[in-house]
Amino acid sequence: MVYVSRQEHFNAAHKLHNPNWSEERNREVFGPCANANWHGHNYDLIVTVKGHPDPETGFVIDLKALSNLIKRHITDAVDHKNLNLDVPFMQGKMASTENLAIAFWEIIVRELPAISTAQLHGIKLYETPRNFVEFYG
Repeated sequence: MVYVSRQEHFNAAHKLHNPNWSEERNREVFGPCANANWHGHNYDLIVTVKGHPDPETGFVIDLKALSNLIKRHITDAVDHKNLNLDVPFMQGKMASTENLAIAFWEIIVRELPAISTAQLHGIKLYETPRNFVEFYG
């Protein structure tokens, strides 16, 4: 089994806020991430697929096709957007990096068969250079 990864980048704003809590409780739990005027991140998304190299191309997946899939279905939807307000697949969800990674997984696992026989292995989503989430479905 060979694992192949593609990295993409996007910028987005969000805030962490539980509407069932008081403003004080939200500030206590989420700190400055509960700022009423939002805050932003420069995200890096790494998508890893697995499979066996095609005998004719040597590829597990055409990385340009994977990049296009990620751009069309994910980064075009989230880049320079407010995750809480502007992104349909995040409506009604806490806009945490964890939930964002799960949403990305669901999109990619649905769209991947159209471009490859490779299987989705994992998603790594960096919110900052020191804070990231990994999701393996």
